[in-house]
Amino acid sequence: MNPSTIQRAAAVLALAASAMLTGCASAPKTLYQWEGYQPQVYQYLKGESPEQQIAAMEKDLQTISAKGSMAPPGFHAHLGMLYSIAGKPDQVVAQFEDEKKLFPESAAYMDFLLGKMKKGEKL
Repeated sequence: MNPSTIQRAAAVLALAASAMLTGCASAPKTLYQWEGYQPQVYQYLKGESPEQQIAAMEKDLQTISAKGSMAPPGFHAHLGMLYSIAGKPDQVVAQFEDEKKLFPESAAYMDFLLGKMKKGEKL
């Protein structure tokens, strides 16, 4: 075999190997399923209707659950704040408790907000 044939064979083998490795690669599974959470926070900041945001976030929560994934940190807290604006205190408590259960590091802040709510203060 001449040197150019060996070089071509090596190049073909290298291409084949890289094609095989690329075919085996898959995107890593993310820890949380974000769905429309970030756009909903933006809509909140723009002053959009809390009822529409609640409906969208509840739908996202169903989608996340159906996929067997977890909502990201802050999702339940944000949903609870939207319920607070909508005047639904039972749902506020449920969402804040879910946030505490899923993300224990948020417990102090969720307890602070729950305390304000029990005193009748605005969140």
